[in-house]
Amino acid sequence: MNFAGKALDDVTLFPLWLDNKAAPTVEPQLIGRTEADLLIVGGGFTGLWAAVLAKEADPGRDVVLIEAGKVAYGASGRPGAIVSTSLMHGLHNAVRIFPDDIQELERLGQDNMKGFLDTLERHNIDAQQTWGGELTVAIGDERVPDIVEEYELHKRYGHEVELLDKEQVRAQVNSPLYSGAAWNKKLSGTVHPAMLAWGLKAAAIKLGVRLHEMTPMETIDDQDSHLVVKTHDGEIKTPKVLLCTNAFAAGHKHIKRRVVGIRDRIIATEPLSAEQLERVGWNNRQGVYDTRTQLNYTRMTKDNRITFGGRLTYYYGGDTDPDGDRIVEPYHRLAMAFHKTFPQLDDIRFTHAWSGPIGLTTRMAVHFQNYYGGKVIWAGGYSGFGVSTSRFGARIGLAKLDKLDLPELKLDFATTMPNIIPPEPFRWIGSKITLYALDTADEKGGWRHAWLKLVHAMGFPI
Repeated sequence: MNFAGKALDDVTLFPLWLDNKAAPTVEPQLIGRTEADLLIVGGGFTGLWAAVLAKEADPGRDVVLIEAGKVAYGASGRPGAIVSTSLMHGLHNAVRIFPDDIQELERLGQDNMKGFLDTLERHNIDAQQTWGGELTVAIGDERVPDIVEEYELHKRYGHEVELLDKEQVRAQVNSPLYSGAAWNKKLSGTVHPAMLAWGLKAAAIKLGVRLHEMTPMETIDDQDSHLVVKTHDGEIKTPKVLLCTNAFAAGHKHIKRRVVGIRDRIIATEPLSAEQLERVGWNNRQGVYDTRTQLNYTRMTKDNRITFGGRLTYYYGGDTDPDGDRIVEPYHRLAMAFHKTFPQLDDIRFTHAWSGPIGLTTRMAVHFQNYYGGKVIWAGGYSGFGVSTSRFGARIGLAKLDKLDLPELKLDFATTMPNIIPPEPFRWIGSKITLYALDTADEKGGWRHAWLKLVHAMGFPI
């Protein structure tokens, strides 16, 4: 039996973060009719941040939040949870899509993370936060120029960043694949995503938000002066709705024209022993992601587990709960990638493996959609650093819904949308070719690079 088969032998196909005795009691579903000043749909990070921000700004505002299942059991309970000041899926991507606004986006990103930290402190939220920074690592000497460019770009925009050579990066995280790194040190690190979500849930309820789980939205009826939102067993009359449904894209049939529900996979090791920790180092517990075409990202948890993610895939129709991710076999390639990254941990076993949906757009970044004459705003499209960017998405979504006169609402990110993406079956065909090219481009090259350049020219920054 190879490493993957042995290491995954007794794995639990469920997110590590949600397999936790600290999970709070589920709030009762909505039954019957009610009214609210604001309805938030979706109990993930964006919805929870929006609920907290709305009540803190106006304690008298009657806010209702409904969640189709349990809080954090969608995408928010499944990420690697590396947090950053980046609002637009990394500084390179921000420069690509909004070059004229980059200085202001950088300022807004700094403010967003300061607000993130302030909320954790004021509401006493223990999200097992660790502020060791983020490492962007080069896989192989040929990728070192990419890291130098990353370092110079972050220096240009005022980040506290350090350029590491091969010896220095391996002193931080000992992997034979790492040939260099840019270490961005300030206002970035890792959190426990489920504990963050549960902490925000508790804060929202304490602030007076009426929160209902197991309450799926079914329809929105525009009655001019107000909206009537029907759920499975209830009904809410409200003048404003913030849709925080990201990759699930619930709320309007046109949302999915610009959003693709891609899936990502993650595996988590058992807690490392003291001797195993010595083999890998990682004393500063940075969040790490690499420069491969089909990248991997990894981090250390509070109880000394390593989580390791990557291996994007797509199921027809953007299925957000496919049977194909409920078997062990799809995680074998990810386990082998882990083994190549940390071969010294050949005696490790994985306890959890899971997948989660990502709302992919041609921007690879948050955007906002407007429906029912502005009475409904959809905020989403996170495909990187969504755990921290979701606070920003919630704040801007609320500001657009309330028609506030904020200078940032005049920037391109808030006034434009990503390109429309072709419908099925073209999505499925295109995604399969693209993901295969991503998987094999670094090793086989050829037509794969030409295809990826074509996809990049269409607007996808891969």
